[in-house]
Amino acid sequence: MNKLVGMAAIAIGTSVIPVGILATGVASADAYAGKTYADAQSALSDAGMKGVIATRAGDTVPDDKCVVTSSEKAPWIKGDKFAAVTDTVLLNLNCSATVATAKTPGNSAASPEGRAAIAAAQQQATQDQTQAAADQTTKKH
Repeated sequence: MNKLVGMAAIAIGTSVIPVGILATGVASADAYAGKTYADAQSALSDAGMKGVIATRAGDTVPDDKCVVTSSEKAPWIKGDKFAAVTDTVLLNLNCSATVATAKTPGNSAASPEGRAAIAAAQQQATQDQTQAAADQTTKKH
Protein backbone atom coordinates (compact mmCIF):
# COMPACT_ATOMS: atom_id res chain seq x y z
CA MET A 1 0.00 0.00 0.00
CA ASN A 2 2.78 2.43 0.95
CA LYS A 3 4.57 1.59 -2.27
CA LEU A 4 1.40 2.41 -4.26
CA VAL A 5 0.98 5.76 -2.47
CA GLY A 6 4.63 6.57 -3.09
CA MET A 7 4.32 5.77 -6.80
CA ALA A 8 1.19 7.93 -7.08
CA ALA A 9 2.96 10.84 -5.36
CA ILE A 10 5.89 10.58 -7.76
CA ALA A 11 3.57 10.44 -10.79
CA ILE A 12 1.61 13.47 -9.61
CA GLY A 13 4.78 15.37 -8.69
CA THR A 14 6.41 14.84 -12.08
CA SER A 15 3.24 15.80 -13.96
CA VAL A 16 2.95 19.08 -12.00
CA ILE A 17 6.53 20.19 -12.68
CA PRO A 18 6.03 20.94 -16.40
CA VAL A 19 2.90 22.96 -15.61
CA GLY A 20 4.84 24.97 -13.04
CA ILE A 21 7.56 25.69 -15.56
CA LEU A 22 5.05 26.83 -18.17
CA ALA A 23 3.20 29.09 -15.75
CA THR A 24 6.19 31.21 -14.78
CA GLY A 25 5.51 34.05 -17.25
CA VAL A 26 5.73 37.64 -16.10
CA ALA A 27 2.43 39.49 -16.04
CA SER A 28 2.54 42.93 -17.60
CA ALA A 29 -0.02 45.65 -18.05
CA ASP A 30 -1.37 46.09 -21.56
CA ALA A 31 -1.18 49.80 -22.35
CA TYR A 32 -3.85 49.63 -25.06
CA ALA A 33 -6.37 47.12 -23.64
CA GLY A 34 -9.69 48.77 -22.90
CA LYS A 35 -9.11 51.69 -25.28
CA THR A 36 -11.01 52.15 -28.49
CA TYR A 37 -9.14 51.36 -31.68
CA ALA A 38 -9.13 55.08 -32.56
CA ASP A 39 -7.59 56.01 -29.18
CA ALA A 40 -5.02 53.21 -29.43
CA GLN A 41 -4.05 54.29 -32.96
CA SER A 42 -3.67 57.89 -31.77
CA ALA A 43 -1.48 56.85 -28.84
CA LEU A 44 0.63 54.64 -31.10
CA SER A 45 0.99 57.41 -33.66
CA ASP A 46 2.11 59.83 -30.94
CA ALA A 47 4.77 57.28 -29.96
CA GLY A 48 5.97 56.93 -33.57
CA MET A 49 4.49 53.46 -33.95
CA LYS A 50 1.73 51.87 -35.98
CA GLY A 51 -1.06 49.53 -34.99
CA VAL A 52 -2.15 46.57 -37.06
CA ILE A 53 -5.39 44.69 -36.48
CA ALA A 54 -4.36 41.13 -35.62
CA THR A 55 -7.80 39.73 -34.75
CA ARG A 56 -11.32 41.05 -34.76
CA ALA A 57 -14.34 39.59 -32.98
CA GLY A 58 -17.77 40.90 -33.96
CA ASP A 59 -18.88 43.38 -36.59
CA THR A 60 -21.60 45.54 -35.05
CA VAL A 61 -19.51 48.69 -34.52
CA PRO A 62 -17.11 50.51 -36.87
CA ASP A 63 -13.35 49.94 -36.48
CA ASP A 64 -12.75 53.23 -34.64
CA LYS A 65 -15.24 52.22 -31.91
CA CYS A 66 -13.96 48.66 -31.48
CA VAL A 67 -12.38 47.99 -28.09
CA VAL A 68 -8.81 46.69 -27.89
CA THR A 69 -8.87 43.50 -25.82
CA SER A 70 -5.11 42.93 -25.92
CA SER A 71 -2.00 43.90 -27.82
CA GLU A 72 1.55 42.75 -28.38
CA LYS A 73 4.65 43.97 -30.18
CA ALA A 74 5.02 42.45 -33.63
CA PRO A 75 7.09 39.26 -33.32
CA TRP A 76 8.56 39.23 -36.81
CA ILE A 77 11.77 40.32 -38.49
CA LYS A 78 12.39 42.14 -41.77
CA GLY A 79 15.03 43.02 -44.31
CA ASP A 80 18.26 41.42 -45.43
CA LYS A 81 19.79 41.81 -41.97
CA PHE A 82 16.82 40.18 -40.24
CA ALA A 83 16.19 43.15 -37.98
CA ALA A 84 13.38 42.89 -35.47
CA VAL A 85 10.29 44.98 -36.19
CA THR A 86 10.12 47.53 -33.38
CA ASP A 87 7.55 50.02 -34.66
CA THR A 88 4.48 47.79 -35.00
CA VAL A 89 1.93 46.67 -32.40
CA LEU A 90 -0.64 43.95 -33.09
CA LEU A 91 -4.11 44.84 -31.77
CA ASN A 92 -6.87 42.35 -30.96
CA LEU A 93 -10.29 43.98 -31.25
CA ASN A 94 -13.77 43.35 -29.91
CA CYS A 95 -16.22 44.94 -32.35
CA SER A 96 -19.42 43.70 -30.73
CA ALA A 97 -21.92 46.06 -29.13
CA THR A 98 -21.17 47.07 -25.54
CA VAL A 99 -24.40 45.35 -24.41
CA ALA A 100 -26.24 42.62 -26.29
CA THR A 101 -29.78 43.18 -27.54
CA ALA A 102 -32.26 40.89 -29.24
CA LYS A 103 -30.79 41.90 -32.60
CA THR A 104 -27.09 42.53 -31.91
CA PRO A 105 -24.45 40.46 -30.12
CA GLY A 106 -22.47 41.99 -27.29
CA ASN A 107 -21.69 41.74 -23.60
CA SER A 108 -24.29 40.30 -21.28
CA ALA A 109 -26.08 42.95 -19.22
CA ALA A 110 -25.13 40.84 -16.18
CA SER A 111 -21.39 40.82 -16.96
CA PRO A 112 -19.05 43.41 -15.44
CA GLU A 113 -18.51 44.94 -18.89
CA GLY A 114 -22.24 45.04 -19.59
CA ARG A 115 -23.05 46.62 -16.22
CA ALA A 116 -20.34 49.23 -16.78
CA ALA A 117 -21.70 50.03 -20.25
CA ILE A 118 -25.26 50.36 -18.94
CA ALA A 119 -24.09 52.61 -16.09
CA ALA A 120 -22.12 54.78 -18.53
CA ALA A 121 -25.15 55.07 -20.84
CA GLN A 122 -27.39 56.03 -17.91
CA GLN A 123 -24.87 58.63 -16.75
CA GLN A 124 -24.64 60.06 -20.27
CA ALA A 125 -28.45 60.21 -20.52
CA THR A 126 -28.61 62.06 -17.19
CA GLN A 127 -25.97 64.54 -18.38
CA ASP A 128 -27.84 65.04 -21.66
CA GLN A 129 -31.09 65.72 -19.80
CA THR A 130 -29.37 68.17 -17.45
CA GLN A 131 -27.79 69.97 -20.40
CA ALA A 132 -31.10 70.10 -22.27
CA ALA A 133 -32.83 71.58 -19.19
CA ALA A 134 -30.06 74.15 -18.84
CA ASP A 135 -30.35 75.05 -22.52
CA GLN A 136 -34.13 75.52 -22.15
CA THR A 137 -33.62 77.77 -19.13
CA THR A 138 -31.14 80.00 -20.98
CA LYS A 139 -33.49 80.29 -23.99
CA LYS A 140 -36.32 81.55 -21.78
CA HIS A 141 -34.21 84.38 -20.39
